[in-house]
Amino acid sequence: MMKVSVCVPTYQHESYIAQMLDGALTQQTTFPYEIVVGDDGSRDRSPAIIRAYAEKYPDQIRAYLHPENLGPKEPREFAGRNNVLFLLKACRGEYVALCEGDDYWTDPHKLQKQVDFLDAHPDFVICHHNVRVTYEDGSPEHFFNAPDQKAISTIDDLLADRWFLATASLLYRNYFLTEDFANWHAEAAAGDWALVLQLAARGNIGYLPEVMGVYRKHRGGLSHVHAPTNEWFVQNRKEMFENVRAWLDSFKRNN
Repeated sequence: MMKVSVCVPTYQHESYIAQMLDGALTQQTTFPYEIVVGDDGSRDRSPAIIRAYAEKYPDQIRAYLHPENLGPKEPREFAGRNNVLFLLKACRGEYVALCEGDDYWTDPHKLQKQVDFLDAHPDFVICHHNVRVTYEDGSPEHFFNAPDQKAISTIDDLLADRWFLATASLLYRNYFLTEDFANWHAEAAAGDWALVLQLAARGNIGYLPEVMGVYRKHRGGLSHVHAPTNEWFVQNRKEMFENVRAWLDSFKRNN
């Protein structure tokens, strides 16, 4: 069985995707891993760049170059959702590492460190780490996690509406190889929240304080849409939490 699948959703990332793939390909591990990249109908050079990498590394990269954007087109808060869900189900590894096409990893031992952690802690379902946050507009860089970030978190921390997991830092146990996503997942605009909440219902979240990647914030990123100033998004996230709490009761009874 493949140990790790690196899940890479990308769209209009011609300026970034090569650096992301290089960071994934230079990982030094004692186990096999694959890179599952899906381009969501980009009209820039992203598909050509990805195709060149896939041809050079055919045993390691599985590329899905969708000729058209998988949508949905509306609302805009759901942009890229179908591509992400497609890729998550295409990942066949025991673990899945996430990194969007405009972010990248800086530590060649990142995957090994996180896999070692989860292998040694079977009651943990997610391992995350700190990353550096950079801005296209030149705003000052900073770290994603504060120095007092807890080493162990639970679903209760997430239900308190505290987000402390950089998407590019996530490695999780791949329950979705054999299980479907919760029925409320498709209605949640915050797809990273929805994924992590379902995972955290199954176990603890571990944190490694090392800085092992970079999260880019730029005008093309969804962080400008998924913002506290977006009233529609805030209301949708509130509804997601309500759905999660109802789902948890049933989940706990059946597991």
